[in-house]
Amino acid sequence: MDCRPHHSCKQAETSLIVMRSFSAFLIAVIITASRSTSWASVTIPLTKLERAGSYLQGSAHADRARASFLKTTSGPKTIPATNLVYIQYTTSVGVGCPPTYYNLIVDTGSSNTFVGTGKKYVRTSTSVPTGQNVTVNYGSGFFSGIEYNDTVTLAAGFVIANQSIGDALKFANFDGVDGIIGVGPVDLTQDTLFPDTDTLIPTIMDNALKQGLIKQRIFGISFAPATTSNDTNGAITYGGIDPAFYTGNITYAPVTKIHPAAHYWGINVTDVTYGTHTVIPRSTAGIVDAGTSLVVLADDFFFRYLQAIPGAYLDVNNTGLIVIPPSSVAGMQPLNFTINGRAFSMDTAAQLIPLNENAIWGIETGVQYGVITNLGADSGRGSDFILGQKFMEKYYVVFDCQSQTRWLCVH
Repeated sequence: MDCRPHHSCKQAETSLIVMRSFSAFLIAVIITASRSTSWASVTIPLTKLERAGSYLQGSAHADRARASFLKTTSGPKTIPATNLVYIQYTTSVGVGCPPTYYNLIVDTGSSNTFVGTGKKYVRTSTSVPTGQNVTVNYGSGFFSGIEYNDTVTLAAGFVIANQSIGDALKFANFDGVDGIIGVGPVDLTQDTLFPDTDTLIPTIMDNALKQGLIKQRIFGISFAPATTSNDTNGAITYGGIDPAFYTGNITYAPVTKIHPAAHYWGINVTDVTYGTHTVIPRSTAGIVDAGTSLVVLADDFFFRYLQAIPGAYLDVNNTGLIVIPPSSVAGMQPLNFTINGRAFSMDTAAQLIPLNENAIWGIETGVQYGVITNLGADSGRGSDFILGQKFMEKYYVVFDCQSQTRWLCVH
């Protein structure tokens, strides 16, 4: 593959990025009914890697740890993504020239891109040290190393020059993957470099726009329930919306102004109901996060949900997951999140871990577990829920930071 950019461009200037703070972004998340289709344009697949047992068993605890830490010449490019043993999506990203390809977690809750936690960073003639060290903490993991500028290939003909890339020399809890591609707001990169701690690192989206690869600072994500442990059934669209992945109308909602959710892709929900039971009785702020596997609710909200399911209990000491008696499964009701006046529903199947996946998750065979879990703290702290992968599998989600008013778009 020719990894040279099709036009010349200078390295992104930090001063330009600093001027465009996340508070000036528009965030749009579009949630819509997804439909199966062939890639209509260049599509980046999300890849699922083989992980099982103890790794998956800790996913609920990892999500809680993550939650506590979370305080143009071309049209849109759609790139496939693969489901990582039911709990994470990765995409193949080339770094260097000629490129070495890495399986990177797709993360909307962070903004640094790095490699080296599995396959080591291979330096080529395009790898230029920046003179900076880099460290990022993720709640349930971290990496630290050296920052480079390098060529990044997302798809054929979609090549970013001088993209800032971390080389992970020390790290924890990244088994089975090579790093992260961070597509969160650029402000999340502040305080990750040393010695220039105040410097913001231009993200993949920043540089793709500046170098004319995309015309709009918008990206869409399509997830879907996986049918195998390595299912390339997802997609990321850079630079716009891909109508091949949704039907119906798009609902837009402004990004919340409540902190810390406002630092991320955060929104307000008006209320949340489970059947006739009220789970969240008032407008409250939370985060849409592809890097969180489950759906996480503040403890007071979560226990309202738990008590509405007869016999259900939280397996605190072992899995951290909700256990639902077989006698209660048939009577389960939809869990509805109201976003900008529209209800987005998780039906019974969306609330449950399929029994045939228990062995891969490392949880007890024949026991019915759920995907809704608790935050580890009551509401009122500025981030009372996380709509993670299991919610996003129901809908097409678009993150729009184009205008001066930030939005979340949901179908």
